[in-house]
Amino acid sequence: MHSLRELYKIGKGPSSSHTMGPNNAARLFAERHADAARFEVTLYGSLAATGKGHMTDVAILEVLEPIGPVTLLWEPKTFLEYHSNGMRFKAFKADSTLLEDWTVFSVGGGALSEGPGKDLTQSGDVYEKNTLSEIIDWCDKHGRCIWEYVDLVEGPEIWDYLQEVWEAMKESVERGLNAEGRLPGPLNLSRKAAVYHVKALGYQPNLRSRGLVFAYALAVSEENASGGRIVTAPTCGSSGVMPAVLYHLAHGHNFTDERILRALATAGIVGNVVKQNASISGAEVGCQGEVGVACAMASAAACQLFGGSPYQIEYAAEMGLEHHLGMTCDPVCGLVQIPCIERNAFAATRALDSNIYSTFSDGRHRISFDHVVDVMKRTGKDLPSLYKETSAGGLALNYKPY
Repeated sequence: MHSLRELYKIGKGPSSSHTMGPNNAARLFAERHADAARFEVTLYGSLAATGKGHMTDVAILEVLEPIGPVTLLWEPKTFLEYHSNGMRFKAFKADSTLLEDWTVFSVGGGALSEGPGKDLTQSGDVYEKNTLSEIIDWCDKHGRCIWEYVDLVEGPEIWDYLQEVWEAMKESVERGLNAEGRLPGPLNLSRKAAVYHVKALGYQPNLRSRGLVFAYALAVSEENASGGRIVTAPTCGSSGVMPAVLYHLAHGHNFTDERILRALATAGIVGNVVKQNASISGAEVGCQGEVGVACAMASAAACQLFGGSPYQIEYAAEMGLEHHLGMTCDPVCGLVQIPCIERNAFAATRALDSNIYSTFSDGRHRISFDHVVDVMKRTGKDLPSLYKETSAGGLALNYKPY
């Protein structure tokens, strides 16, 4: 598995696979062809189907247009074999001589790949163990926690990076709570986080707690929908879940930053296992790979904070993902707004419930997290493409914005 630096990425929304990934690809291509006279970029499958709603064109043009004119071609009905988020970049000289023809895929979380076994990452593989079962066995054998495995593999430098991640998460919550007004796009949705926050403060403790978690998740998701600065956890579309849970627990239970960072490390392993063995791309496996994985990560993080054993943490993560199996990705108008924003809020509260349920147990259960990851992958492959970030079915079908 790759470093947690490749999972937690600080950047702008609204979509890690449709905005951050194409932007990263354009930057790599621009570095190789700074003297090109013009460019041609073809977007395939899901990228083409919902690219305008996700600002894919803006993400590419802002990089390449300063060098030369760009022709953008949209092929929503053509799905390349490796992944549904395919891109083809071409660079030309002034006399139309082709400089390079490059096909690349945005595979989720802002990551890129040129095909099977050809991931374009900065870190390469740093983790020897690739399943949660292997890591739990290591913890049991050595009397260690999951976060200690991260420390052993990545070294002390990872904690400085996770501190940056935590600061960015907190800032996205606080910006979102203070922002009001309309979200961009034809749906004309109003931000709700500020209102939910104010209303939550007026309730008795039990309902107040739940309302605050809703508000925090809405705050980050609305920031993401507006193209604000967020952290992929594991993606932009699911970026509200982890910050909501961690921000709520940090403030409600006075957990130190040190303990929050350990929870981030634990959650990162959970997300990394899914990224390694299945997918975190809504265009490949549906929203179960985004919000479902975010819920699993937040469940593990909460369980870590409340002193759960590695077995209880694994159980919490398993429930967080299992109960999102089959969730489709059908964004209305191709925007990361309906149903994405609400899904982040509900997944955050479900993560807290998964933690409570697992801590009532001894961590023993029949279905392992790794088995659920495999089921999620197979379920995603079985889903028709219209339910995988194409806005061609489900909630997005025949919807007319106001």
